Parts: sequence; structure tokens; C-alpha cells
Amino acid sequence: MKKLYILSAVALGLATASCDDYLDINTNPNAPSAEVVTSDMIMPAVEMNLAASYGDFMRITGGYFAQHYAQEFGTSNYVDYSSFYISATRSSSTYTQMMQRVLGNAQTIIEKANAQAEYGTLLAATTLRAFAYQALVDCYGEVPFTEAFSSNSSPAYDQGKDIYEALLDELDAAIAKASEGDLVCTNFLYPGEKADKWIRFANSLKLRMLTRSVDKLTARQSELDALVAEGNFITGDVQWAGCWTTEAGSESPFYAEEFATNFGSTQINVVPNIAILGTMIQDTYTDPRVEAFWEKGSNGKYNGYISSNTQILQGTVDAAGATCDAAYFSRPVASYDMPVVILSLSDVEFYLAEYYAKKNDATKAAAHYAEAVKASFDACGVSGADDNIAQFPYNQSNWKKSIGIAKWVANAGFNGFEAWCEMRRLDYPAFENPSVSGADFDNGSVLDPSSYVPGTIYTPKNVRSEIGANKLLERWPYAESSTARNANAPTFPGHTVPVFWAE
Repeated sequence: MKKLYILSAVALGLATASCDDYLDINTNPNAPSAEVVTSDMIMPAVEMNLAASYGDFMRITGGYFAQHYAQEFGTSNYVDYSSFYISATRSSSTYTQMMQRVLGNAQTIIEKANAQAEYGTLLAATTLRAFAYQALVDCYGEVPFTEAFSSNSSPAYDQGKDIYEALLDELDAAIAKASEGDLVCTNFLYPGEKADKWIRFANSLKLRMLTRSVDKLTARQSELDALVAEGNFITGDVQWAGCWTTEAGSESPFYAEEFATNFGSTQINVVPNIAILGTMIQDTYTDPRVEAFWEKGSNGKYNGYISSNTQILQGTVDAAGATCDAAYFSRPVASYDMPVVILSLSDVEFYLAEYYAKKNDATKAAAHYAEAVKASFDACGVSGADDNIAQFPYNQSNWKKSIGIAKWVANAGFNGFEAWCEMRRLDYPAFENPSVSGADFDNGSVLDPSSYVPGTIYTPKNVRSEIGANKLLERWPYAESSTARNANAPTFPGHTVPVFWAE
């Protein structure tokens, strides 16, 4: 993968008003000391490194693990992801970026803001820190937390449950100190805004974390009840938008990784998986969001591929006889200025639908389910939400299936990482029963997904032995950059051992 986003606080100098300066890898490394840097100088580094990690590496891996993506015909860059596998080395640079350039810098801001009673800035940094740490727990299960930024060169790994508990407490403390009118230091997420939007973001992040984990935490249900009763959540997607440019290294991260050729790479990797296309395009219904998520292939149709096939020879045909060369397959819709969405309004509405489903309030659950679908359609800029809801109505008797599949589809064009997390937790989309493999759709010469069942997933054709049939990758191996020379690094429990909230 191209590693364009290698920012650190000391490499930034002074804050400016556009993303491109913060994405310049040739910035003079001479820097002011930690004692004199300000939050305005550091916050953009936190944001841009988080955007690069979450909006690129985590988006791509999550997309493959959720079967939104498949590896392009004839190339092999992400074949391991396509087989539900990731090695300890593959995530090392992203882990380091998150720990040092996101969390380390966020911690500096928190300390400075707290000392100077800048509570809007304190809340913003605390929220981004909680978001980043939550994502790492969702990947690895356990990571250094208590000793992460201490002098201990071999920090202990904390349990994911304990990290979630601590992050929720940190968010509560920061929200309690902040007032809606408090100023927030220079940032790209809510430029020029005060703390009110950050309070909504923090509350919505709490909603995500509590929804995902409340059954595993200690006495947090009343906190979730109070949060929902207050209802002070985001009213639009939390995203970095309007700050990306066409300059090399300053495009939106996924586009820079997969589409830009500024650094000489022309390899095509990501194409849609037949699972997501087979769900969005059915015999009697086509989801209008398909045009917002995917480009058409060379034959003027939406064409997906399977997970982790061996590289088939050019000249392979589909079931209708069309030649399946590289141009045959669709590609994600992408642009240099595409937003990096980290928490969507659709997701929040799905969490609220789940909250009421668990309360057995089918009326409110269905209402929030409908609002979630509508928010997804609005984000895509297409109409037809009401028809989609009629085609796939909310079902209280199997709310996990209703919400799980609808959320999986909604995140296909924005946030594969979130889709992968929720699949592990809700168990939907589920593997088709009886067992189906990618080999059932491709025999090496003919690609025929006609037997795919919409709303299901399948075992990759060359699934890794560490995973096996009818199983998801449940966690990443601990990053090599974290475990190397760390005597306190735990033994990896295995690729199919759930993180705490999916147990």
C-alpha cells in the first residue's frame, strides 16, 4: 500500500486552513519543542493521521472482511484480505500511526487543554482519542492503554473491556467540563464551530460504544438509557469533507491509495464483491444506491468478483459468455475530494433502532430503522428510500437480521470497517446454509454467481486454514511493531476468537 500520510506533530510547523499542508511529506523536520507547540499546531496532525488510517487501511481491510470488496482479477495486493486473513506485519505501520501520531498527539492536546481550561479543545481531543482507541480495540481486542505512553518500553496490554470502560469515563468527564459555546482549536472536522457539535459527536460515539458493549460492561445500561432519553446526537455525518485537493498527497486517502497515480502506481485492486452486488441488485429490485457506490464495468453493467480466487487467466467468461478481463469488473465510485466518514447519521439511527428493538418497542425500532435507511439514501444523493423500506421492512421478530443486513448495505460505500465490526456482533449477514464457497461461483474458467443468495456471505474460495469454513476473521494479530521486543506482549489467541463485545 502507498504510505503517503506520515505526519507527526513535530513535522507540522504552524496550522493553516487547508488539508494539503498537513499531507506534505516533504515538510521541514525541524520543529519547535513540545513545550512551545500549541493545540492549533497539533490537532490537524491528529485528524489527518486518523483520516489516513481509518479512511484508507481500515476502510480497505474492513471492506474485504465484510465482503464488500474482492481482489481485482489478475492482481494480488489484497488477496490475503480476500481470504479473511491479515498478518502481524500488514497492520504494523497503521498501528504505529494510530498510536504515535493520533493517540500520542491527542494526549498532548488533552494535557495542554486541561491545564489551560480550554474545555472545548479538551472535548475534541478526548473524543478523537476515544474514537481511535475504540477502533484499535475493535481490531486487536487488547492493546497497550494504561502504560501506552509511559516510560515503560514494554507496556502491558489492557483488556478491551477495561479500555472501553475507561474511554467512556473519559468522555463523560470531558462532556461535563465543556459548554456548547466553548471554543475549539483549529480543526478540519468542524472548522470554525464551537463545542456544541463536538458534544453531539461525543454522545454519538458513546452510543456506538455502549450499543456494542453494554451487555459486557458493568452497570452501564442506565447510562445508555439516559443517553437515548437526552437524544443529543449528531444531525449529519461526522466526516472530513471539503478539505481534500488534487495536489499529490493531499487527496482523500482511499482515492489516493486506489486511484491516484501521482506516485507512479497504476495497479487496480478493489472491485465489488458479488455478495454486496448480489444483494443490491436482485431479480425484482435494484437498490438505487448502487450507482453511488459502484461504477459500471466495460459491458455497461455492475459486475462483481469473488473473494480470494487464484489469478484466473484472461479470457475467462461469465455465465452469459462475456469475457472477464480486468475492465469487466466494476470499481468503487471515488474522487479526490470524497469524504472520510467516521460516524454516520445512518449508523446512529440504526443504533437507536437496536436500542428500541431490545426494549421490544417495535414501533420506535421500525421508525428509527426507516430513518437510518433514509439517512443512507440522503448521504448517497439518491431517492427511493421508501421503496427500499417497503422491499425490506423492519422485522421485530428477527431484528438482528433486519438491522444487520440493512446496515451492511448502507456502509458499503462509506465504511467497510464499521460493517465488519457489526457483522461480528450481530451475526448478519450470515453464511448461507448449507455451506457455500467461492468455488461454487467460479470453477476457474466460468464466473457464475447466479446461485448466490441475497443478504448472505460465503466462505472465500481459498480461505485461510487459520479461519476455516463459515467463519469470519474476528480479530487482527497483534501488530508486529507493538509486540517486537515487548516482553509483556500477550500470546495471540487466534484469528477466530472474538473480541470482548462479540463473545
